[in-house]
Amino acid sequence: MNTSTPTLASTPTPNTFQRLVIIALVVLALLTFVLALFRVLEPAWWQVVFLGIVEGVTEFLPISSTAHLLIAAQLIGFEHSMGGTFEIFIQLGAILAVVGYYARDLLAQARMVTSDAGTRRFWLGIVVAFLPAAVVGLLLRQWIKSVLFASPAIIAASFIIGGLILILIEYRPPRVTTHEAKESSLKQALIIGIAQVVALVPGASRSGASIVGGMLAGLDRRAATTFSFYLAIPTLGAATVVDLLGSLDTIAPHDGVYLLLGSLVSLVVAWLSIDWLLRFVAHHTFVGFGIYRIVVGLLILALISIGWLL
Repeated sequence: MNTSTPTLASTPTPNTFQRLVIIALVVLALLTFVLALFRVLEPAWWQVVFLGIVEGVTEFLPISSTAHLLIAAQLIGFEHSMGGTFEIFIQLGAILAVVGYYARDLLAQARMVTSDAGTRRFWLGIVVAFLPAAVVGLLLRQWIKSVLFASPAIIAASFIIGGLILILIEYRPPRVTTHEAKESSLKQALIIGIAQVVALVPGASRSGASIVGGMLAGLDRRAATTFSFYLAIPTLGAATVVDLLGSLDTIAPHDGVYLLLGSLVSLVVAWLSIDWLLRFVAHHTFVGFGIYRIVVGLLILALISIGWLL
């Protein structure tokens, strides 16, 4: 598959920065308008901005954006979660960030899909990796939101276990057979997809699960990370659409402002996070993220014990 997919060690081209500046200016203009409107309608706008930043920073790091949002929302007293729909919907910003960051490569692959077998195989692999979590998530959607999303203890346990796994896989790395995401096999894609099912548990991390799954399947760290970015497009897109359609009866008209604002903030911050993570994993392991997860998990347990989290 002959695409211009950015390598993890490469620096963004000037065009990348130009696109970033343009989209940042447009989004900030929209954000200014929405903030002005929001300030008149509802004083909780700063909470939505804060949670949008949390989503953008954490979505593509192996530290679970959903868990960070759920815990942060409870700590700041955010009362407009809409049964968890807010935390899921603002992932739309992260989806748009991935699409924008890889726009040139996505367009090139779209042109080549009918003529290049490698391109077709790569996207078939993305579909294969997407299906396990999609099926399980659809079947267990209500149970996941009502039981798992409501339990800080489960989130804490997921943080700690996930942190230990990240550290273990770095100190006992599996044998690497694939150095480019585009060269991953359907078997490797299926392993990544099965691993991603674990991410349905808040705290497990979608990106963390797919990256670990990729490394266990034989992809090196940067190839697994790149595959995780591409896999985010259908995974987060489907989660957003399904949850929104299933929650329409619980969303009030003014809730749309919260959803829009949170998504816009997460878009800008997630774009910057993608670029940073691509640079980071080119030269560092995930051990630091593993330690962070363990510390945060222990902190959540401490907050539960003193009654700050319920």
